[in-house]
Amino acid sequence: MSPKILTGIKVLDLTNVLSGPFTTLHLALLGAEVIKVENPKGGDLARCLGIVPELNKRLMGTSFIAQNCNKKSITLNTKSAEGKAIFLRMAKDADVVVENFRPGVMDRLGLGYKALSAINPKLIYCAISGFGQTGPDALKPAYDQIIQGLSGEMAVNGDERLNPLRAGFPVCDTVGGLNAAFAVMAALYHRERSGEGQYIDIALLDSIMPLMGWVAANLLIGKQQPVLMGNDNFTAAPSGTFRTMDGHINIAANKQEQWEAVCDVLGCPELKADPRFQERDTRKRNRKQLTPLLEAKLAGKSTAAWVDELNAKDVPSGEILDLEQALRQPQMIHREVLKSVPLEGFGEVEVFGLTAQFEKTPGTVETPPPTLGEHNAEIYSGLGISEIELVELKTKGVI
Repeated sequence: MSPKILTGIKVLDLTNVLSGPFTTLHLALLGAEVIKVENPKGGDLARCLGIVPELNKRLMGTSFIAQNCNKKSITLNTKSAEGKAIFLRMAKDADVVVENFRPGVMDRLGLGYKALSAINPKLIYCAISGFGQTGPDALKPAYDQIIQGLSGEMAVNGDERLNPLRAGFPVCDTVGGLNAAFAVMAALYHRERSGEGQYIDIALLDSIMPLMGWVAANLLIGKQQPVLMGNDNFTAAPSGTFRTMDGHINIAANKQEQWEAVCDVLGCPELKADPRFQERDTRKRNRKQLTPLLEAKLAGKSTAAWVDELNAKDVPSGEILDLEQALRQPQMIHREVLKSVPLEGFGEVEVFGLTAQFEKTPGTVETPPPTLGEHNAEIYSGLGISEIELVELKTKGVI
């Protein structure tokens, strides 16, 4: 078996729902031992979130399955004195702690970075929250939709008929999780060189903003407010979505030679000499006049036919797939983006694996998401807690 980049790294994961679990999923796929520390009363909220009622009742909701392969699960009431003591014992030799509570929660429990770093100076502690640990909005509640609105992301989507418009998936939670995973990896690299642990403060609002770099740069530097363009690309024309005989096609003719190739392929070479469309900036200004001329030609063939012809001339183009088609397209199958894992009592389920393909240290899905408290005996016995003590702790509600 190939070595994993994070083999030997122990992560204590106190996160719930999406941003934090998405962070620790990537660490787990890279080989870290990720131990989910869950509330004995139901565990991670995502366990009961999903479209399959049977799985929700079993605390294995589809939302949980999507983010928690390769992890171990223990139950622990960190609000109890005994639970705190157990967590502190675990933290002494942990490499990373990740949590996504509101600011101050872990400190009030006596389990914040200050307390943990005092017993483990090499610890990397990553706190994920909506707005960060400091600032006027730090203590406000936040879900993905709230951050989408406050980031300006919803304001730049759609067109004059449909705006504001949220992204169709929780983009802020997801990007926040990726940012946190990147930060933890960077902190581990720093620790390799210096021996120092450190505190990481990740805000979902901070994380999403740089993704709008081009749009923001036009405003910050060019003083141009975002223009609602729907499926058109503001950087070039023709670049966007166009109607064909049987549906729609995405065309991205961002270069002058690509624009000219579009004219040749569609059989309208005269447009190359039209003063409204000759140069990039004039085409952008006149895109509303250009689009119907192109769609009149595109109506003559199917989307698939145009995709083949345009790509053959180095004009980036593609079909617009629904999610099922996207997941099953040959390129995704070739890249093995989806992995199958067995879910006890349910059968095989498909989940996403690690999409970064490492030549020497590949990461992959090895175990299905854990049932709540599945690894209590394994983890707690490693701390020297006997079976009799485990029964007592369970009776008390500590685990």
